Amino acid sequence: MKLAIVTAYPPSKITLNEYAFHLVRHFRQQQDVTELILLTDTTPEHKNLSFSEEGCKVTVKECWTFNSYFNLFKVTKAINQVQPDAVLFNLQFMKFGDKKIAAALGLLLPMVCTLNDIPNVVLLHNIMEEVDLKSAGFTSSKLMQKIYGFIGATLTKVILQADVVAVTMHKYVTVLEEKYNAKHIRMIPHGTFETTKQEPEYTLPKGPLQIMTFGKFGTYKKVEAMIEAVVQVRRDTGLDLEIVIAGTDNPNVPGYLAGVKEDYMHIPQIRFTGYVEENEVQKLFDDSAVVVFPYTSTTGSSGVLHQAGSYGKAVVMPDLGDLALLVEDEGYRGEFFEPTSIDSMARAIKTIITDDNYRIWLGKANYKAATAFPMEKITDMYMDVFRGIIFEKETRVASKFKTPII
Repeated sequence: MKLAIVTAYPPSKITLNEYAFHLVRHFRQQQDVTELILLTDTTPEHKNLSFSEEGCKVTVKECWTFNSYFNLFKVTKAINQVQPDAVLFNLQFMKFGDKKIAAALGLLLPMVCTLNDIPNVVLLHNIMEEVDLKSAGFTSSKLMQKIYGFIGATLTKVILQADVVAVTMHKYVTVLEEKYNAKHIRMIPHGTFETTKQEPEYTLPKGPLQIMTFGKFGTYKKVEAMIEAVVQVRRDTGLDLEIVIAGTDNPNVPGYLAGVKEDYMHIPQIRFTGYVEENEVQKLFDDSAVVVFPYTSTTGSSGVLHQAGSYGKAVVMPDLGDLALLVEDEGYRGEFFEPTSIDSMARAIKTIITDDNYRIWLGKANYKAATAFPMEKITDMYMDVFRGIIFEKETRVASKFKTPII
């Protein structure tokens, strides 16, 4: 199989690029995949193809740009040029831009593949029905929320023209089947990027306990409450705590972290790492005592939660939406807090860092949950889906030209 993947890809800063890197790593190991063709966004730097494992050939074709109105035509042209046996789209609704028309045009691509009879699967990381538009930073206007809802439903219908739509949570399957009467939805878990060959030791480095958060910040992921909560825990316990804010601004809120850094420059022991390179991720998690999710909303399954689990980390999570569902669906464990309460977050952090046995128990539970769905198993599931689509199409073509027996 010659498989094309339409995605952002490192060193891109566009959402889901890290997820694509790990998908590619494991698709390369699939025996049936003879070549992977990455149809990616353009970046000044070369794409990261530094895989440690052997695997099939990987070809990169940079053919789209964030917020370009021509992505639909450029990606379609690239697909026609490379002639893949199947296409996987690694998508969320703002994948191709944060401008409405540019974003919408890019989401027409799966339908174009279907019209051209190219087997295709959409991996849809979020659905509009499960996004709190106000908390996620889109709009607080009731009228605009209705308009966004209508646009989202329309785009969902377009995306559902794909041969198969894969989602990462059972609830998403239910919503799409019930609201859109879709019969071709598959639940394929998010998967865990890295699983260590040996179970983590759960010990921490000497020095201050690191309270870490990781992501793209400024919309529904904001760090002010976490800083205030850790300051409160310091005051209550006298423990030596370092606040580690790892990641970058959300593209919709440029300058957010620089503003936070200036506002809290009087608070000691706050470290802003900036963008975290792939080879630095494990140390970031290994050195952390707790991973905090300072979210006021969620927009899909959390890659950071799966990473935290793979490194055996205790987590502090808001009691809302998709994160709470993941705990139920996949077996993750953590301390929960009320999303709008600094006191509640402080209590959750304090509960973990003052009880080392509990911290380790949570880390072990999350490691067990993470290792249940390694990316190797996830790519196996996608390959099964592609084989089914291709077999169905070949059977349909064969039956069309079959000579009737008289």
